[in-house]
Amino acid sequence: MTNLRRIALAALASPLALGLAACNSGSEEPGELSGEPIAAVPAPVGQSWVDVVAKTEEGGYRLGNPEAPIKLVEYASHTCGACANFAATGSVALEEKYVPTGVVSYEVRTLIRDPLDMTITVLARCGAPEAFHPRANQAWAALGQFGQTLNANAAAMEAAMTAPEDQRFVQIAQAAGLIDWFAERGLSRDQAQTCLSDSAAIRALADQSQAQADELDITGTPTFILNGRKLDVNQWPQLEPLLQQAGAR
Repeated sequence: MTNLRRIALAALASPLALGLAACNSGSEEPGELSGEPIAAVPAPVGQSWVDVVAKTEEGGYRLGNPEAPIKLVEYASHTCGACANFAATGSVALEEKYVPTGVVSYEVRTLIRDPLDMTITVLARCGAPEAFHPRANQAWAALGQFGQTLNANAAAMEAAMTAPEDQRFVQIAQAAGLIDWFAERGLSRDQAQTCLSDSAAIRALADQSQAQADELDITGTPTFILNGRKLDVNQWPQLEPLLQQAGAR
């Protein structure tokens, strides 16, 4: 059974978890992460570090200085309420305070939980890398809206789950109101349907998500990795002091 099919069956077996409770478990102790304040790194002439975005080999989207001495990676899911909470607090602070210094880079990698998560992820990733972080943050802010729309269209969701792979995620997006929602934020309906119909790319994304979760023993979201070390915190008030201990100011 493919990862994609397991994701589909898992979603039908239980309701989507859309609350704000943490979706994370099994993290390691952060250990000693301390150091003197690191001086800001100037951005290239005419640029700000928050405008520097790249898709990484791991499939994530990194914001900021690619050579930043402090590298923060978040494994996140688009149907995780705790991830939505972090997007509203930590992501904003990172993008406004820490990434612009060139000292911290911030990369988001997707850990797929269910078909709605996959559908939102595909749409957030569709198009230029620079669009990912704004779209992803707005999608997390609208998570409750998506869940309500999908629950109101339960029959359409159930029908989508039995559709051919190249139609399945288009139909899920329609049931959740996602194609229109993303169109209002600059992603054309044609482009959205093209990305959602690419079953080979979607299967590869599911496989990559599972492989990274297995390799790094990531059992929930959000999970943070700071300079290669998995942390035992999942929200901004606990994460920010660790960044500062590592030299971010």
